[in-house]
Amino acid sequence: MTTPDVTAFAFTRRAWVDAPPATVYDLVSDVSTIERWSPSASAVAYDPGDGPRVGARFGGRNRRGDKEWTTRSLVVAAEPGAVFAFVVDDIVSWRWTFQADGDGTVVTQAWSLLRHDPVLGEDLAGLRDHMADSVETTLVALARWIAAEKHARVEAARS
Repeated sequence: MTTPDVTAFAFTRRAWVDAPPATVYDLVSDVSTIERWSPSASAVAYDPGDGPRVGARFGGRNRRGDKEWTTRSLVVAAEPGAVFAFVVDDIVSWRWTFQADGDGTVVTQAWSLLRHDPVLGEDLAGLRDHMADSVETTLVALARWIAAEKHARVEAARS
């Protein structure tokens, strides 16, 4: 069996959110909050003493369909308000970038396979498509959550 060329198994998605880049970076780089928005990640937490900095490690649980597994990630970029990136189990790369746009931020989330691993199965195109759908769901949920929080603060200030 030949090893597949993984360069084709990548994507990028974007969404505008109603918050400045520094605020969105703080939300995303606090990895424990991802389960608020992601349909597939849960119980994510930095190792004791770690936080959003290059070299930090964190673990979590992922699910796809009826399968669930644990992951270990390494932060490879952490520039407040600009970029947050990590590698999961030396197999997958995630990169979030934050670009000011008017009163908000264009959040870009990129995913790519770094290498093939048997744990991924043989349907890499299906995995990529599933992850792209998951990212779209995550970005929409993040934008909605930020809007709802902003609305709640405005309403509280009026009271």
